[in-house]
Amino acid sequence: MKKSFYLFNPGRLSRKDNTLCFQPVDEEGNDLQPRYLPIETVDNLYCFGSLDANSALYNFLGKNQVAVHFFDYYEHYTGSFMPKEYLLAGKMQVEQTRHYLSEKKRQVIANKFVEGASFNISKNLAYYSNRGKDVSLSIARIENYHALIGQTLKVNELMGIEGNIRQAYYDSFDVIINDFEMGGRSKQPPKNEINALISFGNMLCYTVCLDQIYHTQLNPTISFLHEPGARRFSLALDLAEIFKPLLVDRTIFSMLNKKQIQATDFRQELNRCVLKEGARKMFVKTFEERLKETFKHRSLGRSVSYKHLVKLECYKLQKHLLGIEDYKPFRMMW
Repeated sequence: MKKSFYLFNPGRLSRKDNTLCFQPVDEEGNDLQPRYLPIETVDNLYCFGSLDANSALYNFLGKNQVAVHFFDYYEHYTGSFMPKEYLLAGKMQVEQTRHYLSEKKRQVIANKFVEGASFNISKNLAYYSNRGKDVSLSIARIENYHALIGQTLKVNELMGIEGNIRQAYYDSFDVIINDFEMGGRSKQPPKNEINALISFGNMLCYTVCLDQIYHTQLNPTISFLHEPGARRFSLALDLAEIFKPLLVDRTIFSMLNKKQIQATDFRQELNRCVLKEGARKMFVKTFEERLKETFKHRSLGRSVSYKHLVKLECYKLQKHLLGIEDYKPFRMMW
């Protein structure tokens, strides 16, 4: 079974027959124990340190449909190496473009993304409200904003509502999370521990969505809620809005409240808060475990993983674009 591999150290990646060899180095440049990864077991690679590799290696990765996602020193996502798309379909490309160019059709899909995100956010708040956390004010604010989604006529109006929903949601984090204070959302750079975890987790969620889009006929650069732009896969941003409450936020709440990550796992530098390597590895491990969790899918009648759930969301969007079935965003039931 294929899985994701995370490369935290800088080093060199090379090919040894049908195996990847990663030779990590420490801070002084000394070689550490090499790591061997049979290519048939690799789904994608996450690189958090500088990676030395040549074009032959990337040709090998491309032929085996292995994506590589890069992050800088401060854990910011900087880009991806994506293999040549192998499921391209002209009709899907045409329909996806047509829905983007039509203001009415684009608005319908964008509304669904925000509706799904808003519902899942509210579900998180209801979960903690039932466990004695007083988040009633945030729930009421979000319900009011949610009622406005269907009344928007422009995507930029919708983005404003989505931003208000997120702000009301983030205002509840100080109630949900013990021992830490968020004090408002700060992104570039994240100012404190909670913001550092949100930024890191959101980037992981974005890359998961990008990976799953790649395995469908959708074009990741043509989006509906976020404006398409140069050098970014904006459809992954759209899909991530739906899944961040489930995959990222619940992971953060659980790890902080269970003290799996503590204040000593962060450091302040250059007016930003950064996760130490041990905490980063721990968060990635927990995030991957969450992706592997399964549940009984209501429509399919069988168990699926959260990671596969993202691909199913892509399939639903494809059906909408082809006029087969109206798109209904994933809604959390627990």
